[in-house]
Amino acid sequence: MRKRYLVALLAVLALAIVAAGCGGDDEEAATEATGPAEGVSCTGSIAIIAPITGDAASIGAEQVNFMKFALQRFNEQNGTDYVLEEFDTQLDPAQASTAAQRIVSNDDFLGVVGPAGSQEVEAAGPIFERAPIAYISGSATRTDLTQSGNFPSFFRTVPFDDVQGPTDAEYIANTLNAENVWVIDDQSSYSTGLADAAQQTLEDAGVEVQRESITQQQNDFSALVSRVTDADVVFIPWQLANQGQVFGQQLAEQGSDAIIFGADGLLTAEFSIEGAFVSSFAPDIKSIESSADLVSEYEADFGEFTSPFGPPSYLATEVLLTGIQQACEDAGGQPSRDQVIEAVQGVTIDESILGGSFSFDELGDPEGAQFYIFKVLGPGEYELQES
Repeated sequence: MRKRYLVALLAVLALAIVAAGCGGDDEEAATEATGPAEGVSCTGSIAIIAPITGDAASIGAEQVNFMKFALQRFNEQNGTDYVLEEFDTQLDPAQASTAAQRIVSNDDFLGVVGPAGSQEVEAAGPIFERAPIAYISGSATRTDLTQSGNFPSFFRTVPFDDVQGPTDAEYIANTLNAENVWVIDDQSSYSTGLADAAQQTLEDAGVEVQRESITQQQNDFSALVSRVTDADVVFIPWQLANQGQVFGQQLAEQGSDAIIFGADGLLTAEFSIEGAFVSSFAPDIKSIESSADLVSEYEADFGEFTSPFGPPSYLATEVLLTGIQQACEDAGGQPSRDQVIEAVQGVTIDESILGGSFSFDELGDPEGAQFYIFKVLGPGEYELQES
């Protein structure tokens, strides 16, 4: 279960903040703490952890741009002046850990958007929990990040792998009618957890499964490809789309007609194997009528986007800022990090960028989220499949 902080403790913290003058004089602060937020002013920063450079930079760039867009809109709509600072991790757990240390040691930071990868959350999580500080990922899907209870200050705006794995496997077994499937992970915590979930569902459905692994440093798959040419489907839940592209090209060069099915990490323009399938933790927001104005405004400022990675990070930023502002209003002035965590847990976005309302369950996962399956038509071109 997620941490719960005692009401009495919150009251003491709020009174201490008011006494320090964060919300004005005593009479004004008392009114602000119990009534409307008019006159309450808070400042602070949020940190962004993303793979801004490196092999996953195409994903990180869209995440960061959508986060900037969300911050810009929030400040304009609420008359606030929150700022953000970017931390580049290159999808590397060691760099994520270093970034986390820098963030928690700076009192200006009230919350974090990210990290992007599940292995980064595992590395940075213990540091964030010691602070503690709220951190919300728009792409880390490993199941036990929330389900284990080890990271009670962690939230995410996307569903987890115990949803994605069975969704992908059921489509492979029931729609693609595969009888022989190779499941190949990339040895990251994200990939192995997703591969395990998919493999179990496939085997339960009577599908013959072969299991293999690569590394994220590998760039030649010719030996592996020669062994999987007779497969009906090859499931590759990899994080680096360029690896999936090379694998698909080498598979075609050896004359195989095996269908490649990738997980959400491959849903970028860098993976363009025609006829392949990919799953996504987010819908194509360009097809959501209520998000049409957001899409137009974003593309006017930042250019066209082709992956689903940006919008969930927009939502994570919106949720975090909403929580910070709510904590500010509840405290009658500058909130503590503990107060932000509690406020984030209770945030509801009535009309989210992903369509419909958004809120967290008690473990920090999105209520009612699902995965979507797309067929690859070309670079950045997809067709939503009926599941």
